[in-house]
Amino acid sequence: MAERVCDYPRPPALVPSSEHIRVEALGRQLCDTSRSLRVLETFHPPTYYLPPEAMALELLLPAEGRSFCEWKGIARYFDVVVDAGLASERRLRRAVWSYPEPTAVFAELAGWFAVYPGLMDGCWIDGEQVVPQPGGFYGGWISSKVIGPFKGDPLHPELI
Repeated sequence: MAERVCDYPRPPALVPSSEHIRVEALGRQLCDTSRSLRVLETFHPPTYYLPPEAMALELLLPAEGRSFCEWKGIARYFDVVVDAGLASERRLRRAVWSYPEPTAVFAELAGWFAVYPGLMDGCWIDGEQVVPQPGGFYGGWISSKVIGPFKGDPLHPELI
């Protein structure tokens, strides 16, 4: 059954998921897990947070800069890098983020990772490739299980 994102709460909810999640970046598998946390916020498709033990941590290098979320706290960013330091190096800048010390309400997110689907080769939920949430700032995963309109969609400027 599909979820309507207009029915998601504000402030956001944190919901465990056993959906099979797979992420590929720069021709490599970045994550494969059946354990994730979904952040559900009004008018946003879910953002999936992935456990560190399921991530190919060797592909992540800390990136410059931080950002602040009124609900989750201060995020730090990571580049996805293949062949680091070599002439063949490939890099996706600030493609992954994490909350090392989230707010108390989102404490479960500590050390888990989220990705921008639009920067990845692909992100899949139970075998279905997701569509990235519109807008470069958002990390939502649009699948057939969610119904919009979605924040960031230029067809709905009232939500941008």
